[in-house]
Amino acid sequence: MNKSLWGIDLGGTKIEGVILRSMSDPTPLIRTRVDTEAAKGYEHVIQQIKKLMDLMETGSGLKAERIGFGTPGVLDPILRTMKNCNSTNLNGKPLKKDIEDALGIPIEMANDANCFALAETKWGIVKEKAPEARMVFGIIMGTGVGAGIVINGGVWNGCHGIAGEWGHNFLDESGGPCYCGKTGCVEKVISGPALQNYYASISGEKIQLKEIVSRYENGKDDYAIKTMDRLLYFFGKAVSVVTNLLDPDVIVIGGGVGNIDLLYEKGSKSLEQFIFNNRVDVKILKPSLGDSAGVFGAAALVDF
Repeated sequence: MNKSLWGIDLGGTKIEGVILRSMSDPTPLIRTRVDTEAAKGYEHVIQQIKKLMDLMETGSGLKAERIGFGTPGVLDPILRTMKNCNSTNLNGKPLKKDIEDALGIPIEMANDANCFALAETKWGIVKEKAPEARMVFGIIMGTGVGAGIVINGGVWNGCHGIAGEWGHNFLDESGGPCYCGKTGCVEKVISGPALQNYYASISGEKIQLKEIVSRYENGKDDYAIKTMDRLLYFFGKAVSVVTNLLDPDVIVIGGGVGNIDLLYEKGSKSLEQFIFNNRVDVKILKPSLGDSAGVFGAAALVDF
């Protein structure tokens, strides 16, 4: 419990590293980053990770025993290669083995949504508002829609490594075709781009989600009101499937769409329409760690 925790968040444009003092005191001893430079190829990304580790060790005067990695996809538990990465040059690659070979130490790995959920559970809003929570469903709603699951303080990856991938459950035909090969996925209905596309389809005007929300709050744009009503309705419907199946104690909503206060003001009422219960007790919370959640959650993977 008193050992320092090392974590790296592997992103599409940057690789960020942190050393936290300990699980009981998550004060960063060092926090730094390098560019991913993914266009230069997979092997170059591995070298950038090694470069970041050298910076962390030199800057702190410490040596890592283990390190946690947050990744933009998942490690297939059978094939031991990466899949479902939006950083496509990682797909099909034995990333865990290659990082361990490059760094010479064991690593733990989870996708970025799981790291988000774990950080908010250990040190964030869950710790503050629901410390007794046994199951946390940590949603990321932004460019895409995904989630991480934490059970009794640990990440649940699942048999296929895809636990939490509710963004590719069917929600409504109106979402249209999804890159995954299906139609009407959650991601195609309530992600940021999906909401922007819906607004454009009914208004004829292409604007960013922030502006749509602003117009909704002003109450003078009927198209913005319809867009936010659509978000709220389908949020409740989509989350009801998760709630009926997992019945989490807490739902935390991160990502750009998660900044919309409407989800916290009226999300429970929307969920109440669809849940197989006579009331809604699950807490729907706004995260508190901001952009620290990913790299902090990676560090929490190596809790000693």
